[in-house]
Amino acid sequence: MTDKKAILVIGAGDATGSAIARRFAREGYIACMTRRNVDKLAPVVEEIKAAGGDAYAFGTDARKEEEMVSLIEQIERDIAPIEVAVFNIGANVQFSITETTARVYFKVWEMACFGGFLMGREVAKAMLPRGRGTIIFTGATASLRGRSGYAAFSGAKHGLRALAQSMARELWPKGIHVAHPIIDGAIDTDFIRTTFPQRYALKEQDGIVDPNSIADAYYQIHLQPRNAWTHETELRPWMEAW
Repeated sequence: MTDKKAILVIGAGDATGSAIARRFAREGYIACMTRRNVDKLAPVVEEIKAAGGDAYAFGTDARKEEEMVSLIEQIERDIAPIEVAVFNIGANVQFSITETTARVYFKVWEMACFGGFLMGREVAKAMLPRGRGTIIFTGATASLRGRSGYAAFSGAKHGLRALAQSMARELWPKGIHVAHPIIDGAIDTDFIRTTFPQRYALKEQDGIVDPNSIADAYYQIHLQPRNAWTHETELRPWMEAW
């Protein structure tokens, strides 16, 4: 069927990534989701299918070039054209600069920046002949400024932002919408709930970001007419200090 279309979510975790996949699946997109442990994607695949959608899970290491090339070729060949691609790997770690090992710094960069490059390059190759598509890179507060203890994470997120800007300038004139939303605030995840309970308590006041709200924003970015495309936008709770 020529009307099939897929969304690829790299880093489909239990919160934001899964919410994005579910949101697009409700609109008829085939949700193709990846994380290194494919078994962790089973619940969201089942949820999407139970709601009448279609979904596939892949165990992929986004840092491995051969795996990313193979993944995107497989989806394009066997499932559907990739209409939307979202890079959503976090890699948020905190270390004093004197305790940040070369291995930690390089691993964070590989996960949060290099993986974005691999995804972006490969989906661009698929989208360019069609002259359309949306590529979204999830940004963070660290994309804009480096905080104490976040040298590795900030370096990677700054790099991802630069990648998104460069790709937008090259690909927008060719019909491909590249966007870099910045999530500036705590997201409703198990990590925030268990690690920062006082912050999580603000959920009742809409003081942390709902993953479903992020997913709605991403879907709206994809729907934008090309005479008014967004490249960078910021999403934060109403009470967030900034």
